Amino acid sequence: MRHFSQYLILFFKGLAMGAADVVPGVSGGTIAFVSGIYIELIDTIKSVNIQALRVLKSQGLAAAWRHINGNFLVVLLSGILTSLFSLAVVMQFLLAEHPLPLWSFFVGLIVGSVIYLLRQYRFAHWREYLLFVTGIAIAWGVSVAPSVQLEGTLTTMFFAGSIALCAMILPGISGSFILMLLGLYPVFIGAIAELQLDILMVFGLGGIIGLAVFSRVLSWLLAHYEVPVIAMMCGFLVGSLNIIWPWKQVLESVVSHSGKTIVLSAQNLWPSQYTQLVGMDAQTLLSVTAMLAGLILVLGLEYVGSRYQDNSV
Repeated sequence: MRHFSQYLILFFKGLAMGAADVVPGVSGGTIAFVSGIYIELIDTIKSVNIQALRVLKSQGLAAAWRHINGNFLVVLLSGILTSLFSLAVVMQFLLAEHPLPLWSFFVGLIVGSVIYLLRQYRFAHWREYLLFVTGIAIAWGVSVAPSVQLEGTLTTMFFAGSIALCAMILPGISGSFILMLLGLYPVFIGAIAELQLDILMVFGLGGIIGLAVFSRVLSWLLAHYEVPVIAMMCGFLVGSLNIIWPWKQVLESVVSHSGKTIVLSAQNLWPSQYTQLVGMDAQTLLSVTAMLAGLILVLGLEYVGSRYQDNSV
């Protein structure tokens, strides 16, 4: 049973997840993973099933609410939705006006998270090292994969929804980035802007079905092979650094229905190369400071959390 302060912290984690989902290339799953609620989130998603309806019918509302971990869901979703409707504006402003420090901050968050997780989950077998490297290769491969241009039919959007929402709960892999690779991000954004309910409903249905199946598989894997799965997910995080590296030169881009420029391919640069090739200030000092702030924030929060647990024992 959580106390009020713990629910307040959970709400702030939801805020962070919602803010991350606004930024293409960063997933809410990454934030859930680095903030220590990932396994509970997967198990909670898995618990929303037919069995919950049976519990509701046989044991009542209170038992069904406990079955689906209702308090956790409500508080976390409240934070996510609050963020999407408030902090999203701030994130979009930072993304447009101060992209280099923002991306650098996320780099620091991920590096700090990987350091913490590798200290918590000691690799004891060569298979775990192999899975770690495999995770890096998969995320890196996704980040450099050539984009395709699929037709935005209802069938295509159904499968795109199932893939994108599954990717959204994987650390290091962004659902919006997957849609970009499939060439369907402009279709999805256009459907939101123009309120095309048929596309949105089919996309959402595919996402719900995909998430229901994938969460069960992931929950089973975490229950039986926690350290190997964590090893691969840490690899995902390291590989995702290729996506969110701040200093890039855009090679290919398109303009979406909403008028936003969507980057399809880019190459990473060092700050000195960025100034030379892009012709803009690399903001090196500010960006490195933001990177260190993200790193210190993760390790600092985990230190405070461990001290809090020690004192509460």
